[in-house]
Amino acid sequence: MTAPPIHYEPAGPAAVITLNRPEVLNAATPAMIGDLVAALNRADADDKVRAVIVTGAGRAFCAGADLSAGPDALAFGKDSPDATEAAVGFREPGGVLALRLLRCRKPVIAAINGPAVGLGVTMTLAMDVRLAADDATFAFPFTRRGMVPESASSWLLPRLVGMGRAQDWMVTGRTFDAAEALVSGLLTRLHPGPDLLPVALDLAEEIARHTAPVSVALTRLLLWKAYCDDGGPQRAHHAESLATILRGHSRDAAEGITAFHDRRPPRFPMTVSADLPAEFPWQW
Repeated sequence: MTAPPIHYEPAGPAAVITLNRPEVLNAATPAMIGDLVAALNRADADDKVRAVIVTGAGRAFCAGADLSAGPDALAFGKDSPDATEAAVGFREPGGVLALRLLRCRKPVIAAINGPAVGLGVTMTLAMDVRLAADDATFAFPFTRRGMVPESASSWLLPRLVGMGRAQDWMVTGRTFDAAEALVSGLLTRLHPGPDLLPVALDLAEEIARHTAPVSVALTRLLLWKAYCDDGGPQRAHHAESLATILRGHSRDAAEGITAFHDRRPPRFPMTVSADLPAEFPWQW
């Protein structure tokens, strides 16, 4: 019996989502991407999940799109006689995944355990923390396959590492190592391979132990909205002002302040499923 391409496993306060096609270095199909989106939906709906960890089975994180179908592997809409006509309403699967990641209400941690190529690296750009094994490698090889960037990476990558570095990596399609990825700002931290998942789980535990779930969801949204918005600091100020009012009157804020004065860990009562403020613009 074939194993499912996505493995979902609760692990304390984390949901560990494993890309599970190790025999092809976790190369992704559109169906696999759909399963990954479904796993994110599941994690978002579960109040016991405080953080999501995405990693890969075997020796790779993800080798990118599955090209086993041959020359037409990326010929979306190939039955249409006109490419422009085929493009009407078409949304490439990596971008659908990236936008879903941006809308997550739980922080998403990439635990990049090996090679991350094409979609394997572009999907992580919409995650919050990128941890990697110190021997991981990376490539944006689209130009070497006669293709172009996807997963909104032409927008996200320059904002993470700067336009010059993004042009270098994307135009050449070259492979680079984890040390270069770290110094460029693509990665948060490097760890020996065996330590990677335990470190990610420890980070999820730290989030669960010390933070309010609704505040984390709002903070994540504030950061991504400000990052993606052209409204500048004034619009960010307006959004933060609304969030400050909503949170300042909440039971979580009262508990956080009380716990600080009592010098004890907080016990935040509010949940993402029940207490996200309807006044805040969650859809964007």
